[in-house]
Amino acid sequence: MGTVKAGLPLADPAADADRARLQQLGYKQELKRGLSVVSNFAFSFAIISVLTGVTTTYNTGLRYGGPASMTLGWLVVATFNGCVALSMAEICSAYPTSGGLYYWSAKLAGKDWAPLASWVTGWFNIVGQWACTTSVDFSLAQLVQVIILLSTGGANGGGYLASKYVVLAIYTAILIVHGLINSLPIQWLSWFGQLGAFWNVAGVFVLVILIPSVAKERASAEFIFTHFNTENGMEIHSKPYILALGLLMSQYSSIGYDTSAHMTEETKNAEWSGPMGIVSSVALSSIFGWIYLLSLTSVVTDIPYLLDASNDAGGYAIAQALYTTFHRRYGSGVGGIACLGVIAVAVFLCGTACVTSNSRMGYAFSRDGAMPFSQIWHRVNKQEVPLNVVWLSVAVAFVMALTSLGSQVAFQAMVSIATLGLYISYALPIVFRVTTARKSFVPGPFHLGKYGPLVGWVAVAWVSHVTVLFCLPVAYPVAEDNFNYTPVAVGGVLALSLGAWVLHARFWFRGPVTNVVDAA
Repeated sequence: MGTVKAGLPLADPAADADRARLQQLGYKQELKRGLSVVSNFAFSFAIISVLTGVTTTYNTGLRYGGPASMTLGWLVVATFNGCVALSMAEICSAYPTSGGLYYWSAKLAGKDWAPLASWVTGWFNIVGQWACTTSVDFSLAQLVQVIILLSTGGANGGGYLASKYVVLAIYTAILIVHGLINSLPIQWLSWFGQLGAFWNVAGVFVLVILIPSVAKERASAEFIFTHFNTENGMEIHSKPYILALGLLMSQYSSIGYDTSAHMTEETKNAEWSGPMGIVSSVALSSIFGWIYLLSLTSVVTDIPYLLDASNDAGGYAIAQALYTTFHRRYGSGVGGIACLGVIAVAVFLCGTACVTSNSRMGYAFSRDGAMPFSQIWHRVNKQEVPLNVVWLSVAVAFVMALTSLGSQVAFQAMVSIATLGLYISYALPIVFRVTTARKSFVPGPFHLGKYGPLVGWVAVAWVSHVTVLFCLPVAYPVAEDNFNYTPVAVGGVLALSLGAWVLHARFWFRGPVTNVVDAA
């Protein structure tokens, strides 16, 4: 921090300004400020991870609408999702704290509603983040299983198909490694965030060039942009309905950019760097994601076969497409397996960033006394790392994944709140920004000027629309093995948070708790 002259360190004006602003917001500087704007951006970009989101949810997009719903739907989602990101960035600039969304709700909802608004927003956000960690790391375990299956001969060649218990063991090992990485000081953790950003950019660049150039059979531009798949095996034939369900792939691929907000207490020039991390990560992910999506879809020529559970990859569409592409060209699918390895590394780095974001949110939420045993979770060690809450994040993610042993339907219900839980927590402070705080909101260095309220209303309308889409039935007739439990899961979070508020929390929770004397 600065240089040394006459035995005394020179003050860092930027660091002093960040510390002073944090004190105005009510908190002491306890975490180490070691992140630049690039590092802050890198964490969100690594969590959004288009290699992760597009690859792991491609089956959904291919089944519901196919190429047209994915390639054109991506542009629709990117446009409206950009409004959500811009509104969040504007609020983040005004309130750069690790608490992020729940702190924003408290400040924007008005004095009377602040505690309840903060409580509900916080619980949606942290549960959504737990589910996000679970979803990403379990997707990686499933991808590793597919890589092993194809490497040992495929499902039709005597390949090794791991049981659900083996997949859970792989998942557990991944979680533990992520916990160990997140136990490192912020300087080392920053390196993993930057590696995640670099790997996604480099990975997309390599795969976008490699995949179409290797393919002997490529889909036409007309097929990529206009072919609409209605043969989904789910007895859904209404094109508008199918298109609506197909948008969910693009929406899931764009979550997690609140990480930049949760890292602001560890970021230099946080009032500007945090918002720029949010906006730039969403913008670049939208561009890179679309290009990557086009590249993948260029080798999709037989949709029913790719979705068929009896193919070599067990119905994992992208794995089968890559394996087939290289096998047709070279007589071996090794190149396709290598491509899956590149994607697996991106998913691993995404999971690392998920635990990082999750732990910082847990640290801030417990610092304000909102979690059971809060005094344990907000402690930091000598390296200024919230170690206890890092391992709490890992433990909760492990427990959530145990539902996979019961049924995949139950597991999907659990992780569905990864998307909706987070987006609801994104929308709540924006709702308050354009309603109760429409006249009192004081913007920070990053602001939208007179367009702020308009962009905010568009963001709120989009999240409301997406919430309805996620709750629609995904198959007919509706049965136990295809029932969409998303509204049950999300409704459960709402019911439990409101129930806890009415019965207990309203008597003591007052929202963000000031821990400095001179807070504004």
